[in-house]
Amino acid sequence: MEKVDGRRARGDQSRRAVLDRAMQLASTDGLEGLSIGRLAGEVDASKSGVAALFGSKEQLQLATVEAARTLFVATVIEPVREHPRGLRRVVALVRAWLDYSAGRVFEGGCFFLAASAELDSRPGPVRDAIARAIADRDSYFVRTINQAIDAGELPGCDDAEQLAFELTSLVETANSRSLISGSSVPYDRAARAAAARLTACGADPRVLASAGLR
Repeated sequence: MEKVDGRRARGDQSRRAVLDRAMQLASTDGLEGLSIGRLAGEVDASKSGVAALFGSKEQLQLATVEAARTLFVATVIEPVREHPRGLRRVVALVRAWLDYSAGRVFEGGCFFLAASAELDSRPGPVRDAIARAIADRDSYFVRTINQAIDAGELPGCDDAEQLAFELTSLVETANSRSLISGSSVPYDRAARAAAARLTACGADPRVLASAGLR
């Protein structure tokens, strides 16, 4: 039987605890607001212990971005893959993305919308990591729409990138409006707008309604 390294297990557990809190803080206060000392206080750990886990503020920020990417994939992308390729997966993705933001998986709403607004004009490794995560997300959305187009389920759409851009804009606008207003109404409006756009592309209204897009 393989022996369990207790110190490594405790280190992994401590790292997860720090990153869980770091993601939430970054979503509300920004990645620049993260510090070794602050997080040590938040998770009731020593500053030297947290520093040993990450080494530097930049490494902490990079680890936080990766943890947020992993959580987004687990919350939005993986459940969507249970749906068959085509229109059903497209609408499930839109619905899951809206629910992820509305459900405040991150206290500050969409982690990557907040992070990109904070660092979009500040070149460096952290900005690059955010850009890669967003590009991967967008690429998956485009592929999902293209599968629906190829299946003949969006006969009025010939530009998956444009449609993905428009639907993403609806989700992001709903996120921002909801945060500033404290209301969930923007998500309802975004769902109706997404349904209208997909209907204009020839989507089956019954499939849209099954995901709460109407």
